[in-house]
Amino acid sequence: MTGMFPDHHLTPYAGDTGTPVSERIRERLRQANQRFHANDNIAAYIKEGELAQLQIEVEQKMQAVLDSLVIDTEGDHNTVGTAERVARMYLREVFRGRYVAQPPVTEFPNAERLNELMIVGPVTVRSACSHHLCPIIGRVWIGVMPNQASNLIGLSKYARLVGWIMTRPQIQEEAVTQVADLLHEKLQPDGLAIVMEADHYCMQWRGVKDMESKMVNSVMRGAFLTNASLRREFLALLKNGRNG
Repeated sequence: MTGMFPDHHLTPYAGDTGTPVSERIRERLRQANQRFHANDNIAAYIKEGELAQLQIEVEQKMQAVLDSLVIDTEGDHNTVGTAERVARMYLREVFRGRYVAQPPVTEFPNAERLNELMIVGPVTVRSACSHHLCPIIGRVWIGVMPNQASNLIGLSKYARLVGWIMTRPQIQEEAVTQVADLLHEKLQPDGLAIVMEADHYCMQWRGVKDMESKMVNSVMRGAFLTNASLRREFLALLKNGRNG
């Protein structure tokens, strides 16, 4: 069987250096004492051109996975090119948030000194659980209580920032905290609330195969923690919006 596939399917892409690009990136991360968990962004440690090289390496290793699953990717017209498609999907789409820098976001001063509750959502989120790499599909609502010193961002930018966080292998509990940390850094509000509701295909597609289960969790910061009336107002408006 080993002679059935060309050598480039079996040997990780090493470019001109002889060292696989994944090892070069990993070594930079280790030298910088930088964590590279599944839901971390590592864009700062990827040099120009290396993402394309990494895609080739992932394609080669995905081909080896398909070979080990005893899938005939030469004779089966449906799986010819599957390894390349999967590699491109992981690096360029579903895990893109690991490999590209944070999207640019223009921040505006709160010139009108707005200090009333704002709610953004639902923002559709698409991710994958880091345990099984099965899809997580859901919605996020964001509550912001600004102050006169807060920065303001456009509505579409919330979706871009949330998408950047979510397009990584995640667990939902950590994902909402990462979203809250990022938005708090950008906005510096008096209060911030994040609620996420999602379907987890690791429960629906495999395991217990429960199609009705959803996970809902939240993060409350600042005024949303200390002001029970504000928290109730946010949750009531969110509930009305979900049921409307």
